[in-house]
Amino acid sequence: MLVVPPDMAISESRLAYAQTVREMTLAGDLLHDPVLAERVGAITGRLVGAAVRRWPHTSGWEWSVALIDAPDTVNAWCMAGGRMAVYSGLVSRLDLSDDELANVMGHEIAHAIANHSAEQMSIALLRGLAVLAVAVETGDRSSARSADMLASIALSLPNSRTAEYEADQLGMELAAAAGYSPRAAVSLWEKMGAMRGSPGILEFLSTHPNPDNRSIRLATLANQLQTRPQSTPPTPHPVRMYP
Repeated sequence: MLVVPPDMAISESRLAYAQTVREMTLAGDLLHDPVLAERVGAITGRLVGAAVRRWPHTSGWEWSVALIDAPDTVNAWCMAGGRMAVYSGLVSRLDLSDDELANVMGHEIAHAIANHSAEQMSIALLRGLAVLAVAVETGDRSSARSADMLASIALSLPNSRTAEYEADQLGMELAAAAGYSPRAAVSLWEKMGAMRGSPGILEFLSTHPNPDNRSIRLATLANQLQTRPQSTPPTPHPVRMYP
């Protein structure tokens, strides 16, 4: 269900992401950790390389990751056009391995590739952003100064179960294509389940519904992926890190 076309979702996400990074920079909320930045950048670069190889049109996206200094927050997200964020609590509180982190990032990248951001923006639009609707209809961008709010609002909406299933599968496929173990997605969600109900984990689950049979379904997907012939690992794609 796409009222907001993917190209517009990418454009609005660019505005929202720039504003978010700017505000976090001024507030001192970006994490200055060269070791973690190198690790996240290397893993994400391989995943994006796999994505670009399969979906060449994504090579022109502005792939980037903002590291957010929030040790109590377990969260990550990816806007349309490949603009991402990782909260420090995701890595530290779950003690993620590289394979597990790759499955998290692959899952978030999959949301962007599958146009889930555009779908979420469409839901936000239909829920009451009439000003933007008029602006799109008339072409008068000056009357839609809050248009970039769509991208921010979309991040706070829960993904549908269908979207989560799709991101699970695409994310695991990306992880496998990038040379990471798809089985790590199972151990990742087992860790999530063990922490379910804690304040930090609730942030992630608020936009990533956690059906009870998720681990079983992920294990089945992992078994299917492991029977496929392994491809040559992709060339890492450049990813801009903030800061």
